[in-house]
Amino acid sequence: MSKEFNLSTLLTVLVFIFCFSEGLSQGDSQVYLVDIAQNTKGFQFQNFKKISTDKGYNNQPYFKDNTTLLYAKNKEGQTDIGCYNLIENSEIFWNSKTEGGEYSPQPIPNRDDIAAVRLDPDGLQRLYRYPKNGVGKELIPNAVVVYYCFYDENTVVSSVIITEELHLIVYDLKGEQSYKLLKGSGRSIHKIPLKEAVSYSAENEELNFDIYQLDMDGLESYFICQLPIGVQDYVWWDDARIIIGSGAQLFMYDLFSTDEWKKIADFSEHNITNITRLAISPDGTQLALVAEPKN
Repeated sequence: MSKEFNLSTLLTVLVFIFCFSEGLSQGDSQVYLVDIAQNTKGFQFQNFKKISTDKGYNNQPYFKDNTTLLYAKNKEGQTDIGCYNLIENSEIFWNSKTEGGEYSPQPIPNRDDIAAVRLDPDGLQRLYRYPKNGVGKELIPNAVVVYYCFYDENTVVSSVIITEELHLIVYDLKGEQSYKLLKGSGRSIHKIPLKEAVSYSAENEELNFDIYQLDMDGLESYFICQLPIGVQDYVWWDDARIIIGSGAQLFMYDLFSTDEWKKIADFSEHNITNITRLAISPDGTQLALVAEPKN
């Protein structure tokens, strides 16, 4: 067996491991929506409902705007870009069918197109941009992007596979430049509200994950907090508070309060477990979450 074949096979296996480790661990992952509000008594969550309709991998929600939720939706055994209309409670697929699967859909700032990680049957994995019902176009040539976030329409902060490890790389799409910052980055990358900064997760010495702030002006990083053991996903409620899921519960960390995670919700009555990915609508009224149904 040739060395080239071994390397190609190894890369394909690694891509599958990084992209589908959460899906394999969850099995039947579903996307749920709940109304969220805050008052003097704390947070209130109402109208909990499941919006994904097929069994299998339904994951990676991201709000396009206040009325449209994007997510990686199972479609006859293949994953495509699902678009759920919160007003009409209806759903369409954004992209034309491809040979591969589309994951981690996100809107491109100040553009009509949607970005997504595409994984082809031969193991080729790239970040694409998709016009509605149109053909995808590669955004970052020769980069095995696994997880990413747009800081603006020309700047992508991403976890990329290089020599069998995930590296945090900032891409300047307009200037066609890239800046490799560190290795051991995680899968949760977000723009921090009201700041010229992006947050990312990175593996620590205990093999758990920490959250860092990346200031986009000078690309300097600052430690924020450590995620609880076994947790990789988080979302910003505002510029000072972070929400995570664990089991059927939600917890919040306040950067200006005590150094602990406080429980803010329990969805056990809805027969779900293993909450992972979270997304909050721009107006802060809707929370999307990924979980396993118990029944």
